[in-house]
Amino acid sequence: MAAPADPGEIYDFFRLAEAEGVVTGPLPARVAVATADGAAGRAVALSTAELAFAARVAWRNQARCIGRLYWRSLRVRDCRAVTNSVGMYTALCEHLELATRDGDIRPVMTVFAPAERGHAGPLIRNRQLVSYAGYRERGAVLGDPLNCALTAEALALGWEPPEVRTAFDLLPWILLGRDERPALYPVPRSLVKEVSLSHPTLPWFRELGLKWYAVPVVCDMALRVAGTEYPAAPFSGWYMGTEIGSRNLADEGRYNLLPVVAEKMGLRTETPTSLWKERALVELNAAVLHSFAAAGCRIVDHHTASEEFGRFCAQEQAAGRDVSAAWDWIVPPLAGSATPVFHQPMCDFGLRPEFVRGPQAP
Repeated sequence: MAAPADPGEIYDFFRLAEAEGVVTGPLPARVAVATADGAAGRAVALSTAELAFAARVAWRNQARCIGRLYWRSLRVRDCRAVTNSVGMYTALCEHLELATRDGDIRPVMTVFAPAERGHAGPLIRNRQLVSYAGYRERGAVLGDPLNCALTAEALALGWEPPEVRTAFDLLPWILLGRDERPALYPVPRSLVKEVSLSHPTLPWFRELGLKWYAVPVVCDMALRVAGTEYPAAPFSGWYMGTEIGSRNLADEGRYNLLPVVAEKMGLRTETPTSLWKERALVELNAAVLHSFAAAGCRIVDHHTASEEFGRFCAQEQAAGRDVSAAWDWIVPPLAGSATPVFHQPMCDFGLRPEFVRGPQAP
């Protein structure tokens, strides 16, 4: 549900849009109409160009993202007229196809209808558009523990997982149109590109049967612009390798593969002084980068991403803008002090337009 919008937030957005050449016509009149909409609990009316500008600037402002050098290249799809889950499903299929391009990944955002007073906005229950199920079985989890709650919800809605369950079963989509109940939609497998993981020098690595999906489409962040929230605004770029190798596959609360890799490497795991975790982590990340490259799928290593973030900061400084950044998110979870961002002072200014945590994560 939408509360009355802050007039100051509305004015700040249109002043920014005017300064960057997006708003045409007299600013006072534009602000007056938007303020009236916001005060009435209606979504502030934006042109398609203004919406695209807002989405790109929200990426530019995202303090937790290291990959903002390419913010201008974001393709923004205006799907604000789509309010039901059937239309959402069609648009999301198109999003995957446009973003994936057989591995030549393109940044894409699809913006559905906003939240307004008296109406719940469209919603995507999945954290990411492509994700793997997590099954709780006899005190353990098969698959991704992050998705146990969503998996249980999908099962309760009637989802039938594969007869033989695996650690990498694609979850269906749970979509809610405006004022609708949750509806289950099958994941379009033909549109999902997955990469089987192997290692450049360790032949046994392929036998682990690991894989990951190519395109991360984030669905649990709402786009906030001019006091209006768009709770279903999925956006995607390409992976930094450590997101998969150091977090998704290595974290103890996720796939927890470091002990498995260390054992196959013959490392001493009874003492931390052997640095078995670090050595296994390096090889796991090497496998991710190697496999994505072999599959012709765009990915960036953390050293290159750090260098690109420095270029982004330089461009912003030249444009007279401060860079909002959260140090604990920008510094990669591997070889942190060996990257230039480790030594860079940062501050999260809370700039708007922005992405905010959405209400959908179970």
